[in-house]
Amino acid sequence: MKHVPAPVPREFRDRVPAEPGRLVGLRKQLTGWLAGLGVDGERQEDIVLASNEALANSAEHAYRGGADGVIDIHATAVSDEIRIVVTDYGAWKPADPADTIRGRGLLLIDRLADHAECEYRGDGTTVTMTWTSLPEGAR
Repeated sequence: MKHVPAPVPREFRDRVPAEPGRLVGLRKQLTGWLAGLGVDGERQEDIVLASNEALANSAEHAYRGGADGVIDIHATAVSDEIRIVVTDYGAWKPADPADTIRGRGLLLIDRLADHAECEYRGDGTTVTMTWTSLPEGAR
């Protein structure tokens, strides 16, 4: 009898504590999900790097002053598009114009994703990133 692998779900979702150390496992899960969809090479690296940047921004900036919090990630693969939504429930921290070393995370996300937008709400921030024109195996 031939073993047929189970199809990869078209949706990936997780909630993690807003702690930078917790993001490593989440990156690995996301990478595995993308690989299972057939996304590989540079496209997979772009998606994981941009998603990690959004997650890291939330973990580092949303819950200042030692406040506990969570980060949600919701990824979907529909037709030829992958959409990743990262949501925190903390406070937005604008970039410090005097800091010439940091503050380029949103620019990086914008360069890596086909489309990216950031929504600042009174109860947190949501970053939505999309990639289109995926390889046939990822559809």
